[in-house]
Amino acid sequence: MIIEGEDGNSVCLVGDFMEIYFDHAATTVVSEQAVKRVWEVMEKDYGNPSSLHQKGLEAEAYLKKSRESIAKALKVLPQEVYFTSGGTESNNLSLIGLARAKKRQGKHIVVSSIEHASVIQAAKYLENEGFNVSYLPVSSKGMVEIDTLQAALTKDTILVSIMHVNNELGSIQNIKKLCACVKTFHSQIVFHTDAVQSFGKIEIFPKLWGIDILSLSGHKLGAPKGVGVIFIREGVRLVPLIYGGGHEQGLRSGTENVPGIAGLWGAVEEVFSDFDGRYKKVLDLKQYAMECLKEIEKVVIHSDLKDYSPYVLNISCIGVRSEVLLHALAEKGIYVSAASACSSHGKKGNTVLQNIKLPQKEIDSAIRLSFSIGNTKEEVDYFTQQCKAILLKLRRFQ
Repeated sequence: MIIEGEDGNSVCLVGDFMEIYFDHAATTVVSEQAVKRVWEVMEKDYGNPSSLHQKGLEAEAYLKKSRESIAKALKVLPQEVYFTSGGTESNNLSLIGLARAKKRQGKHIVVSSIEHASVIQAAKYLENEGFNVSYLPVSSKGMVEIDTLQAALTKDTILVSIMHVNNELGSIQNIKKLCACVKTFHSQIVFHTDAVQSFGKIEIFPKLWGIDILSLSGHKLGAPKGVGVIFIREGVRLVPLIYGGGHEQGLRSGTENVPGIAGLWGAVEEVFSDFDGRYKKVLDLKQYAMECLKEIEKVVIHSDLKDYSPYVLNISCIGVRSEVLLHALAEKGIYVSAASACSSHGKKGNTVLQNIKLPQKEIDSAIRLSFSIGNTKEEVDYFTQQCKAILLKLRRFQ
């Protein structure tokens, strides 16, 4: 059964409960415009973009238009935009490709301690190749402080990687100031940022802020899974990780995922057609959710409004383990996260929350809600109602 919520958004009722998806930081629904573009390619313009005949040229046109659309959104040059399979590949290529390209200039790399696993694990791989890596501690709010970064830089530093919006907390780093700190120390140090959770949601200006390399993922903003982007400022060189036919200006060989790239073009156009309006609606929704959650006993909010993304809300429901609460909510049709979708495979606990030094009882009971433009206050009301009832029941057994 489908009912209409606020602003005409539909809400799915399954049996006696609503089906609510609050896990958009893990992945989000493919947008209408993206679906349209994907089917155009799959059914009509299915050629190989490297082919010289008409079908190849038609497919290549999608790459060109998507590249231009992303470049316009980032305010960079189209030739600085390269397609990958997603955020993980973009992050791996950024760190490993840059380290191998500059290993004669130095072997020191700086990353924050709360980076996505695809950055942390790439950094650990480079340690095995003989590079030295500094993992920056963060404040209790999940922020890299300027003094900490400055103290970590050395004459041997070649790369700094600090994500823009944290995928667990939603904390927004001041990338402009962090970049300025690095470039003041030495202009040749390359600055990379993982913008997977910010592109299309939070304003970001790579050229203006001094970012040299930036990673994006399509399925976080309405494109299909399996497509990503790496922005590389002109003059910065990376060593490829994949070799073959020399696609993407020789940086990333392999026939491009044209349907996914076309879908990314559609998603980017849709998101940036009303960027400010979408931001305001989600911000209002997060504020409403925080007000509702204050009505529930022993709920601690870790993601405030100021300095945090409106799209991410991390909370602890003291007294109930996050995995238990997650499954209880899922039985009511409510889908949230107990850790990032990628880190949950590692079974090592929530390292982000550990690094901001939360009490263990708050780490054990933490869940993440992540919103999209399609979520409504009716959904928040239902979540609050069900969460309150579930916690009341489960806490009796603690």
